[in-house]
Amino acid sequence: MMLTAAGLVWVLCVGGLLVAGRYAMGWRQGRSAVIDWQAGLMALPRRYLKDVHDVVERRPGAGRMHALTAGGLMASVALALLGVLPFLRASRLYWGCVALFALVGLAGAVLVWRRRWPRRPAFLSGGLFYAIAPAIVCCLGGLWFLAMWGLVSDTQTGPVVWVGQIMVGAGGAALLWLLGAGPLKHAFSGATWLVTHTRPGRFGGGRDTALRGMALDAPMLGCVTPVDFSWNVLASFDACIQCGRCEQVCPAFAAGQKLNPKALVQGMVHAMRGGVYTGSPAPGAPAVTGQGGLSQAIVGEGGSIHPETLWACTTCRACVEECPMMIEHVDTIVDLRRGQALMHGALRPGAATALRVLRDKGNLAGRPPVERAEGLAMLDVPVLAEGEETDILLWLGEGAFDRRYSRSLQALVTLMHRSGLRFAILGEAETDCGDLARRLGDEETFQMLAADVVTTLSRRRFNRIVTADPHAFHVLANEYPGLNNGMGPSWVVQHHTGLLDELVQAGRLKLNPQAGAPVAWHDPCYLGRYNGQIEAPRRLLAGACQSVVEMERHGMQAMCCGGGGGNPVSDVDARERIPDLRMAHARQAGAAVVAVGCPGCTAMLEGVVGEQPQVRDIAELVLAAVEDA
Repeated sequence: MMLTAAGLVWVLCVGGLLVAGRYAMGWRQGRSAVIDWQAGLMALPRRYLKDVHDVVERRPGAGRMHALTAGGLMASVALALLGVLPFLRASRLYWGCVALFALVGLAGAVLVWRRRWPRRPAFLSGGLFYAIAPAIVCCLGGLWFLAMWGLVSDTQTGPVVWVGQIMVGAGGAALLWLLGAGPLKHAFSGATWLVTHTRPGRFGGGRDTALRGMALDAPMLGCVTPVDFSWNVLASFDACIQCGRCEQVCPAFAAGQKLNPKALVQGMVHAMRGGVYTGSPAPGAPAVTGQGGLSQAIVGEGGSIHPETLWACTTCRACVEECPMMIEHVDTIVDLRRGQALMHGALRPGAATALRVLRDKGNLAGRPPVERAEGLAMLDVPVLAEGEETDILLWLGEGAFDRRYSRSLQALVTLMHRSGLRFAILGEAETDCGDLARRLGDEETFQMLAADVVTTLSRRRFNRIVTADPHAFHVLANEYPGLNNGMGPSWVVQHHTGLLDELVQAGRLKLNPQAGAPVAWHDPCYLGRYNGQIEAPRRLLAGACQSVVEMERHGMQAMCCGGGGGNPVSDVDARERIPDLRMAHARQAGAAVVAVGCPGCTAMLEGVVGEQPQVRDIAELVLAAVEDA
């Protein structure tokens, strides 16, 4: 009885390997990649059972469903494969274990079924995904029948045995079909991606968010067709389980911009081999045609992704943070942007204008560099000349040209003076760090700007850089070291919330918590998700304000303000504005003041019309608490 069932399962497993091999042959068409196979294979159990499941369990009930289904199915199949051993078939304990794990898997299949019945949530895909639960029930139901018969009878034949074997064969064949058709391909693709991940530093609680550089003399700049991606990145697209978590947290999707991260990844799958996508499309994006093909263009007419989809992304990494399979959506979008910008010159008009100004003027405002520090003229801030030395170099950033954000910088400088810090600015020698250019895919302009900045900084001496701009903070701290094949400069770089928190903890700034309306902290994406710094600003607010509240989405799950990734300069069409959605979160939390720590967030959130919470930089709130101490 079990010998026949074991034979069926062995045949099905061999069929599964053949299907997996078909996927692998497609991935091999991509570029080569340097893989530490030993480290990846050794780390796979922890990556799967810890890192993946930590994300899975953020959605109520999903962790339990997945553990029961995957655990029961894998254990049952493994035991069924061992059914070829005669001494096991004679053991009641063996039959009991098969029955137990089959029952566990059946319980998980019920939860899988309940996710889509009687009504499928919009974020989940339909189509063949409806067949997963019935296929598991059929296969594991057959194994359970066989196991129960083995517990009560020594007879190896009979109607129950035949029914069980038919169910195992039919259910297993259906699972094999679903593996080949798509809904279950992550069983193989996901493991491959977890072993060969492009950012192994993300596992085990780590953080790796810096965009990788590229050689400008390469024959292909960025990615235009699927084969321009490395083979393991192609595997990552097949690892997508279409759970829709990225869709749920994407600010562009929520605002009705032409981007759905899940549809984007499935568009990449379609670009590789065609297929049918049964989930939510990108809002308002015109349908694209094309049968797919590893050497066919991905973006544009005949491709799988509409051009406007690329420029709707704010690069906030909310999708990446919430992906159970740890897929790198933002890396994919930037690589596609690079292909469009550098190979085809296909930039959005506003983005092209912004990049031209950056190249010509060295700053996005297009103004004389000397005007960057005009807002600090009355505060006696020294300018660090070539060959001179200071403790702290204050990087002002692009926000300094804005009169409103100059007030935030004035508060920061006043606090630094009160603390007795020795610091200076670059004055007219400061140029743009290149963050916008790199996110828009113009790596050439980024490297040009970065070379200017590196030259300027190398001619001065300082112990650390402090900036109130999380984008500059991230690029200077994490992406400049990757220049010149990883031989770029490395400095100690600190966001101003970290500096102020340090000064308060050391007693150099005394705070008297201010009474008043509730204050909510808005986490900048490039400070929180990109760099994991979410505690220091909250300690500052707790010390500076008596009433502090949290928005529903905060910390690592905070919603973007809409100001990143070149979104504001890319002429993006939308149903709503992302900052309007974010300020609605603040109102729902009862906040009368939204504390920010980024010039982009200040500009975006203050641009919301109507009666809204007041927007204030955290340095302004801290200064008020210090002056009243």
